[in-house]
Amino acid sequence: MQLEVRMISVSETIEIIKANIETLCVEKRPLIDALGHVLSADVLAKVNVPSFDNSAMDGYAICFENGNNEYQVAHQIQAGDTNSYYLKANEAARIYTGAPVPSNANAVIQQELVSTSESLISFDPEKITLGMNIRTTGSQCVQNQLIASKGVLINSAILGLLASAGVFEVEVFKKPVVSVIITGNELQKPNYELEFGQIYNSNEFALVGLLKSLGITQIKTYQVIDELTEVEKTIQTALGESDFLILTGGVSVGDYDFVKLALERNQVNTLLYKIKQKPGKPLLVGKKKDKWVFALPGNPAAVITCFNQYVKPCLLAISGYKKTFEPIAVLPLKNSFKKSAGLTFFVKGRFDYQGVEILQGQESFNLLSFNVANCIVKIDENTETLEIGSLVEVYPLD
Repeated sequence: MQLEVRMISVSETIEIIKANIETLCVEKRPLIDALGHVLSADVLAKVNVPSFDNSAMDGYAICFENGNNEYQVAHQIQAGDTNSYYLKANEAARIYTGAPVPSNANAVIQQELVSTSESLISFDPEKITLGMNIRTTGSQCVQNQLIASKGVLINSAILGLLASAGVFEVEVFKKPVVSVIITGNELQKPNYELEFGQIYNSNEFALVGLLKSLGITQIKTYQVIDELTEVEKTIQTALGESDFLILTGGVSVGDYDFVKLALERNQVNTLLYKIKQKPGKPLLVGKKKDKWVFALPGNPAAVITCFNQYVKPCLLAISGYKKTFEPIAVLPLKNSFKKSAGLTFFVKGRFDYQGVEILQGQESFNLLSFNVANCIVKIDENTETLEIGSLVEVYPLD
């Protein structure tokens, strides 16, 4: 006789996962390969930026003196010019954006304010202010200034910032190596004809795509039949090759559901099993030392939903990201919704600036509504009826 396992709430589930999170080890990466990683150490500027006074405009550099509004153009300075220039009395330099200004210049007049006659320029002195259009040395940052803190996500803008300050290598948290095991006798690869009783293996494609969308590139996949020895052996192999293991199917209590037992035989410590939620009630989370295991149900929509709500935030958290379990927004509903109390519902939705709509086709096998969904909407455990305008938590997909 099988004992009933006590189901836990969604909030308990999240707290258990968060309590067991430790970031992965640190590695040094060339800046060009650091996109999507999280800094594990503060970064200091290696140089002053700019490293020289330079022009913010195409125009004319002058050493402005009150009352003088006519200057002789004596030099032409382009960006990348490595010569040093000094302006004599009543001299100007034709200068271009990014070019170094002469050492004694105190203004750059944009070309639109200047009248020219042969090599002479003139302008309205009332429109001149000292220092105008000159980017001074170190005005972005000075050498050894903190420019990016530990915990910052390296996006394309941060790459540009770090490169501008002469940083060519950074210390970051590693991204995990992930293994995916798809269980089920009924599964067939999409490039083969289906026999009666078979379905196509969509979970592998969905999970690999979801992992790649998180910037995870080291992914190993396995497909295994519902046989205890095969499941146990495949789990052993996958645990030896990865930091993080995801399984789909075989985690419930049917006669051919062997995942939970196979994990126990591989010394995986179960942190939680069965959650008061729909879809994805028979979800198991475990660890073997520092390796994570998420055993998801087999229904495809449940797989994507559980990945979005638990696997994704855990993967991001161990990679150094912060606040990974929080919703992106709390928005008003555009349509009403009813459910029974007792389970938290995660439903497919579509949100915009005005609110969020709960979509049709919420069955755990049904993927069709994902073609328009851009979020998962959380409906709390004890809620039964939500009217139009009710506020709900929204979690983005991908």
